[in-house]
Amino acid sequence: MDKKQCFFPALLAAVVLLSSSALASPAEHCSAPPDRTSNLRILPAFSPCSPLHPSAARPLPIVDTLFSLANRDVSRLLYLSSLAVAPAPKGPGRSFVPVASGRNLLQSSTYVARASLGTPPQQFLVALDISSDAAWFPCSSCSGCPTTTSAFFSPNRSSSFISLPCGSPQCSQVPNSYCPAAAASSGCSFNLTYGGSSIFSTLAQDSLSLAAQSVKSYAFGCVTGATGGTIPPQGLLGLGRGPLSFLSQTKALYSSTFSYCLPDFRSPNFSGTLRLGPAGQPRRIHTTPLLYNPHRPSLYYVNMTGIRVGRRAVSIPQTVLAFNPTTGGGTVIDSGTMFTRLVAPAYTAMRDEFRRRVNAPVSSLGGFDTCYNGPVVLPTITFEFNGMSMTLTEENTMIHSSSGGISCLAMAAAPDNVNSVLNVIASMQQQNHRVLFDVPNGRVGVSREPCTG
Repeated sequence: MDKKQCFFPALLAAVVLLSSSALASPAEHCSAPPDRTSNLRILPAFSPCSPLHPSAARPLPIVDTLFSLANRDVSRLLYLSSLAVAPAPKGPGRSFVPVASGRNLLQSSTYVARASLGTPPQQFLVALDISSDAAWFPCSSCSGCPTTTSAFFSPNRSSSFISLPCGSPQCSQVPNSYCPAAAASSGCSFNLTYGGSSIFSTLAQDSLSLAAQSVKSYAFGCVTGATGGTIPPQGLLGLGRGPLSFLSQTKALYSSTFSYCLPDFRSPNFSGTLRLGPAGQPRRIHTTPLLYNPHRPSLYYVNMTGIRVGRRAVSIPQTVLAFNPTTGGGTVIDSGTMFTRLVAPAYTAMRDEFRRRVNAPVSSLGGFDTCYNGPVVLPTITFEFNGMSMTLTEENTMIHSSSGGISCLAMAAAPDNVNSVLNVIASMQQQNHRVLFDVPNGRVGVSREPCTG
């Protein structure tokens, strides 16, 4: 069978981050503690508590839901690969990542947060992406934006809305900016293209609220047009490290530090959190250096040095793990890919040792190439980094069929149709871990933490 047909694309860990003060749900079990600090609660998007939960009378079984999402993540891998190898745009202040979320930003979201924009506030569920920088919201004048699940921002209803001119510093920090008029005082516009899909925005400022804090004069794109597909229906907020990212624009408030704890993607409860700022972050946590790719400084690169299956170190050529800013090779931590993807030689070596240790008949399901029918004894898988390790238990390693009879290794090699040298540590492998991003101190930390209650 053709490898492309066998490949199961990395799925989106679709999770909702909701400020409970803005949530209205009739179900008692869907309530969450108030967000009185810089913490946001995390909920899987396909939970019954989620406002994005399908409204069909007979919801899809979880396996059908996963397979229905599968094709979306091919775009994510293409996006991350293109970010890794693309040269940085020239010009002052242009160290940024395009607003594409990679999972085909114009189709779906990974996480969404309850945010408000404007004065008085207008409510949105914005997609959160740690591999993107700029923010954008669909505006009321948008042509081509989806209408069924969108919430449109109305600039005319906000007394604090300001359109940014071409002469503003922010205009030089967005990709593909242009000025319809020659004067520096004219409005700044920009466009972004992802495959056959594009969005067109004007650059603006307004008051943005997330959790308990409000950020005045937050720069964002007011989307006026979209073609070639759908977009995250209520906008996107980038948690990367570029000049227009949430971390950069709230540096004085949150010191460019955040962490998250992702619950199981099937969890119906508000059980995970996104923590903004250094306060409340774990003190006893092992860390590894955060690496810098000058071509794409927003990606969270770390140095993975090896993989163990059980106690055995897997034989992997260091060339497929080594950080290489020129080619974009190395390892990134990403919230928008559901299943960890390894460069083919690394995945094959890890998978073969895993199969050897399990020592049971192997089958395939969809694109999963290591599946077992019935109970098996599983070894742990450990990702090793400089200064820390990340050990995966069964919940991070296997995905189970609805009946529970079949279980599959929830990782894969990069697909043949993606020219990727990138290893991606994905959200399913991060579930029930606290993952800390401490940009000022140049470190990423991981510690085990129960996120599902």
